[in-house]
Amino acid sequence: MGSRLVGDWIRVSWDEGPSGRPLRFDLVLYALCSGYALALALTDKHYGFRVWAGFAVAAYGMALAHTLWLRLSPRAVGRRASRWTGVGIIGAVGMLAPLGTLLAQRLTGGDWNPDPNRWSAQPEVWVIERSADLLTTTGTPYVDVTALGRAPVVDDYTPYGPVMPLFGLPRAWFGGSPAGDLLTDARLLFAATAVVCAWGAWRLLGRPRIPVRAAQLAAVFPLTALTWATAGPDLAIAGMLILGTTLAAVDRPLWAALVLALVTSAKLIVLPAAVVVAALVCARLGAGALARFCGVFAGTCAAVHLPALLVDPHAMAEHVLRFPAGLGAVSSPAASPLPGHLIAATGAAGKVIAFVLLGLAAVAITCWLLVRPPTDGADAMLRIAVGLGAFTLLTPATRFGYLVYPAVLLGAMLCLRVHDDTRRHPADTSAQDHDRGEGDEARRSAAPTSS
Repeated sequence: MGSRLVGDWIRVSWDEGPSGRPLRFDLVLYALCSGYALALALTDKHYGFRVWAGFAVAAYGMALAHTLWLRLSPRAVGRRASRWTGVGIIGAVGMLAPLGTLLAQRLTGGDWNPDPNRWSAQPEVWVIERSADLLTTTGTPYVDVTALGRAPVVDDYTPYGPVMPLFGLPRAWFGGSPAGDLLTDARLLFAATAVVCAWGAWRLLGRPRIPVRAAQLAAVFPLTALTWATAGPDLAIAGMLILGTTLAAVDRPLWAALVLALVTSAKLIVLPAAVVVAALVCARLGAGALARFCGVFAGTCAAVHLPALLVDPHAMAEHVLRFPAGLGAVSSPAASPLPGHLIAATGAAGKVIAFVLLGLAAVAITCWLLVRPPTDGADAMLRIAVGLGAFTLLTPATRFGYLVYPAVLLGAMLCLRVHDDTRRHPADTSAQDHDRGEGDEARRSAAPTSS
């Protein structure tokens, strides 16, 4: 039952599909990505975004050219004839190259400058590194904004849970020199966490084949590639969500609870993911496993939050709760023109409507969980992607970049579906060892042959 919730539209349109269809979709995808990157390069005010976009135009353009060559050369053979070549090009040129460039450029300064044309890293990177320094010197990552001797500003806030500053500890401990600053940039730890968590989840699943479409969604989609080069915390969070959900899907609920407690204690907005995984644990292992899951989750969250609460509970509440909710001494700058923000911007009635829509979405997803609880990893990942996507679209204070969560999680869902299908139909796995529509075999089968 759970697998049916993935939807036939994914099986037909997002899966590899009949021979030839994947290449047509790839052409459209890479063309749109190239256009987005070009528009960003020409118009965006953020220096880091424009640097990434310059590399991305070349990366997506080369992937587009390679895909067109594949489309026009159905008998092509060898490694160059794989759709993975385009993914690799984007990974190297559109992700690694701009990250390295911006890491080096950051050494010239620009942090805390009010002009985004000077930013080689997005403000969340400096804020998290600053919070780690505060943690090592004051015992809490949260500054008391009422004791600054001046009016607080947005950059004074650390709107993250007490786990997030840990990503900045290498900078706090070993930074201070050009080499130290280069090697301890928080983006490197964010990227490493995302990669290690994804690799760990893949190993837990028994190393299933990875569909090209999954890599396109999770790894080289513009939102992912841009975040990889300029910021990174959301990718680390997404990687931990994937690992936690996978642990639950392979019936390791206590480890899943631990990982999800840590990720929720880094960024509170992903708390709905823990609810979905709890439903998965209950559906698979019963009420006893659910109780143990909840106990480990609650205990870990309490242990992680306790030190900061003991040092300054009011500062923690100001940073983690009041500021993101728009109730702090400074208004949150999260105001991307998504539906929830646009509706709320119309006035008091608009704010009420936006919150009502958000509440209705929460009720609908909760009913979905109760009526048809997830029974496998792909099903649970889909629920999490839908929930975080709905939250991003409908909450009044939102960022466009948060859409990276549904993109990455939908890609992970495709990998989990391969694992789930393999467990249900082990006799059919030999026919699924290669992506349909990908590589030499599919193109040779698509090409006309003489009898």
